[in-house]
Formats: sequence, C-alpha cells, structure tokens
Amino acid sequence: MNVEAVTEYASYALLVVVVLVSVWLLVGVVHYVRADRGTRTSMRQALRVRWGWVRLARMAGLTVTDKTPSLLAQITAHKDGPTPAPRVLTPRIKVAPDQFGVIVRARTLPQVGLEEYQKSARFLADAWRCTRVSVLPDGPGKVVIRGVRSDPLTTPTTHRPTGRPPTDLTRWELGVDEYAAQVCVSLANVPGVTVAGVPGAGKTSGVNKFVCDFAPSAAVQIATADGKVSRASEGDYADLVKRMFAFCGDDLDEANALFKRLVELRKRRSSTIRDVLGAKNMWHVGPSPEWPLTVLIIDEAHTFFREYKGSDAETKRLAALTAENARLVEDLVKKGRSVGILVILISQKTTGDAIPTFIRDVCPIGLTFAQKTVEAAVAALGDDIRNWPDASPVTLQDPAYVGVAVMAMQGRPGYTRIRTPYVSDADAARVAEDTSHLTADPDLCLDALLRSTGRTTAAPRAPLTK
Repeated sequence: MNVEAVTEYASYALLVVVVLVSVWLLVGVVHYVRADRGTRTSMRQALRVRWGWVRLARMAGLTVTDKTPSLLAQITAHKDGPTPAPRVLTPRIKVAPDQFGVIVRARTLPQVGLEEYQKSARFLADAWRCTRVSVLPDGPGKVVIRGVRSDPLTTPTTHRPTGRPPTDLTRWELGVDEYAAQVCVSLANVPGVTVAGVPGAGKTSGVNKFVCDFAPSAAVQIATADGKVSRASEGDYADLVKRMFAFCGDDLDEANALFKRLVELRKRRSSTIRDVLGAKNMWHVGPSPEWPLTVLIIDEAHTFFREYKGSDAETKRLAALTAENARLVEDLVKKGRSVGILVILISQKTTGDAIPTFIRDVCPIGLTFAQKTVEAAVAALGDDIRNWPDASPVTLQDPAYVGVAVMAMQGRPGYTRIRTPYVSDADAARVAEDTSHLTADPDLCLDALLRSTGRTTAAPRAPLTK
C-alpha cells in the first residue's frame, strides 16, 4: 500500500471520527436544551463528577494500589531495568443526571467495597455539592451512588394519570423517597392497608392516586365508605364515585349493609375459589375481570368503629352497630386476602380507639403522613419509630411536607419517607368518567363466572345497594 492510499484512509477515518463526535455533541446539546432547569443543572453536575472522579477517588480512599505489573509492562520491561512502578486502580463509573441530582454506578475493587463507599458518602456529598448521598448494592461487584442536589421531599410533584391499565396489578407506586428513587409496594397477598395523618396532610390525595391508577383495569373494583360526608356528591370522592360499584357516607346503617355485602362476597368466593380458579389463593393466578381485586376504602374509619356509651335505646343500637362493623371488617381483613379482597383504612390516628387493634395489627402495610404526637406515630408505624427520630412523622408538620408519608419498607432498615404526588380534581374526574363503563359488581361477576363453568352459587347473595 503506497503513502497516498494510507493518507487517504487516514483522512476518511478522521472524517468519520469528526462526524461521530459532532453527532454526539449535537444530541447532547438537544437533550440539554429540551431538559427542564433542574435537569440542566444536574447535567452540568454530572460533567464535574466525571472529570473530577479520579482525583476525588484518590482523596476519598476509594482507590487501591496494585504492586503487580501489568502484562504489557512485564513484556516490555528490560531484564536489568528498573521495576515498573505500582499502579493505582480507580473504580470505573457511569454517571446519569436527572431532575434532582446524579446517579453514579461504580465498580468495586479489592479492599474497596460497599462499606468503603458508604463511609465516604458524606465526603462525596460535600464534593458533589449534594444535600445527601446514599450508597446501595447494585449487583455483584457494583454499587449505585445516589446524590440529590435538591430535596425531593420538599419539592411538590404532580401525577397525571395516563388512563391506561396498569401492567402489574400487584404494584402500587406511592411516589419517590428522599433520594428521588421510585417507591413501590406489592399488593399481592396483602389483606389490609392503614393510612394515617392529620387533616390536610395528604391522606386522601394519596388514595386518589391509587384509584386513578387502577381504575382503567376491569380487574379492579372499588367500594368506599366515607365517614366525612353524607352523600356521594359530597367530599373528596365525588369525582371518583362513577368508578365505584358501591358508596356510602357516614350513615352507620348503610355502612353496615355494605360491610355485610362484602363479607357475603368473601364467603361465596371462599367456597368456590378452588373449583372455579383451580387454586386456593387468587394471587396464584392473579385478578381478572371475572374475579376482580375488590378494594374497600374506609375513610375516616373511626366514624364506623367508635364506641357509643349511654343507656338510652338509640345509643345502645349504635353501639351494637359499630361493634358489628368492627367484626365485619375484621372478617374481611383476616379472611379476604386469599380471595382477592383488600381493605384500605384511613384515619387521622390509627390508635386503638379509632381502628380496633384486632384490625389494625393484621394490616401488613401501614403508612402515615404528618402527626402531632409520638403516640400517634407509634400507633401508625410501631414502637420502633422511637429509635428513628429523624424519620418520625412528627417532624413533617411544616407545610413544605404536605404530601410526605413515612412507612417501613421491607428490605430497608428503619423507615422511608415518601413524597406522594398530587392528582388534580380535573384529572380524577376525567379518569372516572372515561373508565365508568368498567364498573361492575363483583357479586354479579362471580355469578357470571359460575354460570360459565357450570357451577351454582354456593351462598345467598346480599341485596345490591349503592
């Protein structure tokens, strides 16, 4: 090959490199321009993290000295020459920016593992100008370092429902934690959820998001007992009632009838599940339009369980009614898990006088928004919250924390604080209107399923009410 040909190939190679670099830069500029203000700041932060990583890792003690020469050094070294200098190994990283900060994925090295990264978290936060930094395992030999520049807990977020059915009916997306990581809980085999918090702290808004996210699925049916109102046209659920197969207000007799109706559904499902679904547990096959996950929301739950004290006939009647309500809801929580019944209980406090402990203590998921007293926090989260004062819901009384909840997450030490997004009334009304045709009574669904399989109903059906 002559010199001219070599020169020509080199020119083509240089041109290709220039074009690729130009395209890469152009794509980066477009992403930067289209990003929001917070993400642009994070993109600049990500560049500083990449450029300064080698020096910062050495200062933070996240490097290791390898005294063994590399293979190339061994091959090229002269027999009588000097010994090759030891190599300083620096973990490789990949950096991704987002609205709140950066996500750094790093490799581990011998003597530089997860523990060493966690010990350096505070130093990394200062160097990267972050509010806080967390370090978690990311698979064998890997860690993920999350640095947040702005506090996600004090940054209000909104959620616009897509109107599309969720791909996973066991996944409840609550919001983001203090490191802006998505927080989800599994609803599979969960019989009950308790939600607590002072008025205006975000309880109902969080449940509204649940309804809006699951409403587009015909495999989910919802009933509500709202102790704050007297009619369906009032209160927080007025925009969502079109997507509910049953609703009652604070009337104890109506609530009692609704609870009885769902207990009868539970009994019918329990007696037919093995024959119809071929399994003892609905979650082994998953919810379906024929056998939907049936959710009972009880807002201001203390309204339906309170103790009435008095000797007159009406007071005695109400006392007997609330005692029966507690027994009925206990039946749903303790026996409804395997047949696909979920109870969500909402109250300002989940102390024993608001939600009986024989109901509250068998609900595996409990979260609370702001609370005024440690006793209320303990009732909602358990006595261990006393050992985690920084995560206590008592510290969330500032208006900046409206919409922030605390819960214990499986697999995480301590307690997790979660920023739940706000769903506007207009979006809630739109979703309810667009999905109202999916509303169906689970009793009627069971009747149709039994007919299609040649079965007959195993228990009498309660009269329909709305």
